[in-house]
Amino acid sequence: MKVYGTSVSGNCYKIKLLLHVLKIPYEWIETDTRKGETKTQEFLLKNPVGKVPLLELESGEFLSESNAILYFLAKNTDFFPDDLLAQSRILQWMFFEQYSHEPYIAVNRWLIHFQNKKDDPRIPSNHTKGLDALKIMNDHLAKNQFFGSENLSIADIALFAYTHVAEEGQFPLSDFSNLSSWIRRVKEIPDFIPIY
Repeated sequence: MKVYGTSVSGNCYKIKLLLHVLKIPYEWIETDTRKGETKTQEFLLKNPVGKVPLLELESGEFLSESNAILYFLAKNTDFFPDDLLAQSRILQWMFFEQYSHEPYIAVNRWLIHFQNKKDDPRIPSNHTKGLDALKIMNDHLAKNQFFGSENLSIADIALFAYTHVAEEGQFPLSDFSNLSSWIRRVKEIPDFIPIY
């Protein structure tokens, strides 16, 4: 199994973290999006969308989109339980991550921390919407240990990837005590690896 990814990307880190925790052997192929490596003809034959992460299976088939890959890897493991309601809640939080969280927190992190574009006009609106997402998560964690299930699941892996580095996008995690406790819980799982 091969994973094409960019090490600083939270979406790519999700895959690396889950593979590591599940002890699934894989080959990491660093793919630099800033150098256009996902837009080459060779890469586009693997993923016409031209994005990472990209999972290459032993069969030669490919799977893209970070949360689809998480689902594929977690099926039949404790990270995606058999209970239909728990599965649906996990998916609910994963959809939340992609539509109400990642577009604001990840984008501001990229603009501020990696591009040094602190005056980008998207930042103020992203900041407000990102804080809204963090508040929703923090409120959920006032009554729950994890997202979508009583135990750690792929919803937690998905949300953890950009949440734990949100301060790189100037989101003050210290304002969210429940989130901070959850981040510590995730970091305590066996075989945890950091993003960098």
